[in-house]
Amino acid sequence: MDLTAQWTGVAAITVFILAYTLVITEEYTSLRKSKSVILGAGIIWAMIGYQYAQGGIVHEAEEAVQEFVLEFAELFLFLLTAMTYVNSMSERNVFNALRDWLVRRNLTYRALFWITGSLAFMLSPLIDNLTTALVMCAVVLAVGKGNSRFISIACINIVVGANAGGAFSPFGDITTLMVWQRGIVEFHTFFALLVPSLVNFLLPAFVMSFAVPREQASGSAERTQMKRGAKRIMFLFACTITTAVSFHNFLNLPAFLGMMTGLAYLKFFGYYLRKTHVVVPNELPQYGEAGDVVPFDSFREIERVEWDTLLFFFGVIMCVGGLSFIGYLDHVSHYIYGELGPTTANILVGVMSAVVDNIPIMVAVLEMHPTMDMQQWLLVTLTAGVGGSMLSIGSAAGVALMGQARGEYTFFRHLKWTPVIALGYAASIWVHMLINTGV
Repeated sequence: MDLTAQWTGVAAITVFILAYTLVITEEYTSLRKSKSVILGAGIIWAMIGYQYAQGGIVHEAEEAVQEFVLEFAELFLFLLTAMTYVNSMSERNVFNALRDWLVRRNLTYRALFWITGSLAFMLSPLIDNLTTALVMCAVVLAVGKGNSRFISIACINIVVGANAGGAFSPFGDITTLMVWQRGIVEFHTFFALLVPSLVNFLLPAFVMSFAVPREQASGSAERTQMKRGAKRIMFLFACTITTAVSFHNFLNLPAFLGMMTGLAYLKFFGYYLRKTHVVVPNELPQYGEAGDVVPFDSFREIERVEWDTLLFFFGVIMCVGGLSFIGYLDHVSHYIYGELGPTTANILVGVMSAVVDNIPIMVAVLEMHPTMDMQQWLLVTLTAGVGGSMLSIGSAAGVALMGQARGEYTFFRHLKWTPVIALGYAASIWVHMLINTGV
C-alpha cells in the first residue's frame, strides 16, 4: 500500500517532524532526545497498523517492524560492547592519565591545538568520535583556563578532527557502522577514505592554526595513575575489535556476535580483578598497581552506558523505517538519486547532516537502497560523516562539546569558521573522486 497521499502518510510526516524538532531543541528543553522519537515511532507504526488492518492486510506491517527491530538489535549489541569497554577504560583512568600527561608537557597553545586535533583524528576510528571529542576537550579546558579564544578554536578543530577520523573506520561513527553491518562496504575498503578524511581535517586546521595564540599554555603537576588492569583492558578491546572483524569477514557471521564474544573477555577479566582485589588503606593513594578502593565491576560499566543514545537509535530507525514503509523514501530516492544523480545527492546528504543529525539521514539512505557503485557508497559515507562538522549542531561531538565547554565553544563561534570547514568538505570530496575511481 502506498500511503503517501493518504491521511496516514501526512500524519506520519507531521509526527516525525515534531519529534525531531524536540530532538534538535534538547539543549533548551532538557528533554532527552530518545523520548520524542520513541513516542513518534509508536504513533507512526500504530497508524500504519490501523490502515493495513482496515484494508484486511494482516501481517505485512508486523513483519516489517520485526525486520527493523532486528536491524536495531544488531546495532544495539555492537554499541553496547563498545560503550562498555570505553566506560571501563574511563573507570581505570586511561583517559585521565592521557589528559594529565598532555597538560604536563608545558606546550604552546598552537602545539596543543595540533596535538589535540591530531589525537582526535587518530583515536576516533577506535573509540568513536563522541568519546574522543570529550577526552580532547577535557585537555583543552585544563590548559586553556581564561583563554576563550584558544578554547573555542581548539574545540572546533577537535570536532572536525574527530568527525573526519571517524569517517574511514567502521568503528568511528554510527553511520559507517551501519554501512558496514549492512554488508555494503567491506572492512578494508573503508580505508580508501583515509586520504580524503585527512584533507577534510588538515585543510581547515591549517587555516585555523594562524588564529591560535603562540604563547605558552599553563601546565599542571597533577598526575593521574592508571588503575590496575587498565592496559590489559585496552589489549582486550583490541582483541574484541579483531574478533568482530574476523567473525564478519572470515566466518560470514554478524559483527555484533564477535563484539559480544569480546564482552565476555572483559567479564572474565573483571572476575579476575575482583577475585584478586586488594583494598588500599585510606591514607595511601587511591589509584595504583597495589590495588583500588572500589573493585572493578563490569556490570557497573554496562549500567553507565549512554542508554539515551541507544534508545534514540531505536526511535530513529523505527521512525525512518515507518516512513520508508509508507512509501516516502521511494519517492525521495527517485528524485535525488534518479534525477539529480548520485554524486549531487550524496553531497547534499553531507550538507543536510550539518543541520539534521547524520544518523536519520544515513538510515534514510540505507532504506532507499539506491543503486550505486562502491565509489558512490564511499562518498555518501564520507559526506555523512564529515558534513556535520560545518555546524556545531551537526554532529554528536559538536553538541556534546557545546555542553562541556559551555560559554566558550558556541554555535556562533563555530559558525565563524564554517566557510573554512566547508572548503575542507569540498576538498575531501574532490580528492575522493580523484583517487578512488577504481575502488
